[in-house]
Amino acid sequence: MKTNIKLNQNLLESEAIYIFREVVAQFENPVLLFSGGKDSITLVRLAQKAFYPSRIPFPLMHIDTGHNFPETIEFRDNLVKELGLTLIVKQVQADIDKGDSIEEKGKYSSRNGLQTATLLNAIEEYKFDACIGGARRDEEKARAKERIFSVRNDFGEWDEKNQRPEVFDILNGRIGIGQNVRVFPISNWTELDVWNYIAQENIEIPSIYFSHEREIFERDGFLWTASEHVYREADEVPRKRKVRFRTVGDMTCTAAVESDADTIGRVIQEIRDSSISERGARIDDKRSEAAMETRKQQGYF
Repeated sequence: MKTNIKLNQNLLESEAIYIFREVVAQFENPVLLFSGGKDSITLVRLAQKAFYPSRIPFPLMHIDTGHNFPETIEFRDNLVKELGLTLIVKQVQADIDKGDSIEEKGKYSSRNGLQTATLLNAIEEYKFDACIGGARRDEEKARAKERIFSVRNDFGEWDEKNQRPEVFDILNGRIGIGQNVRVFPISNWTELDVWNYIAQENIEIPSIYFSHEREIFERDGFLWTASEHVYREADEVPRKRKVRFRTVGDMTCTAAVESDADTIGRVIQEIRDSSISERGARIDDKRSEAAMETRKQQGYF
């Protein structure tokens, strides 16, 4: 069993390394979209391997909502410093201040959707022609429609009907003026593949992924972080609970799960036993039946 898992991981790693090298070969100004989550951390390790012994030949960029988990930001800064990488941070707050984005108000308010405008502004500012992201096809049905090289038009919009075939692993990076692509090197990976790779490579990840005590309140069956950034009714009283996070995003739309999994091995076993998908704890996906697809059409990651 362990031999089969390692063989699968090696094949997925080889595919991802090939994709990274194709990005550098076919595009002039790529960037790696980095959230501080497990998928983007895995991308950094794969990029290291793709270009070793040279440094990663493109910057990292984080679209910071200002409502991120502090553990994630601390991890991001430490990783960039340790590896000597270039990090670009673009703040959603700056676009709110300029009037380019409008802050949501009320019970389910979130800045997660506001990342789109900030991302598109950054792509235009830096003239990036390829944005590398950690999306995987198993996460959500809209993700499954993506190509590995996913073309965006000159407005940053995604049209699922206007994508290129990718047969025999041939990746077509030709784009028109103003267009760019989103690149997904781990598109064919599952959540378990990512965790098995983290275990195999002994990759450090933020502590938020492991069981810990946290001030939590419950709403609509979800466990929300008690924070100044998360709207809370007077009767939504927080209390300490032992939780972890399966996915890391803006804390206003990312719920925790009760868990005792405090090691990578226990996390892997918990995921194997779970009947709930990874994005089952992402509140923003539940705004409508096609919430993710709508955001992607507008230019979301």
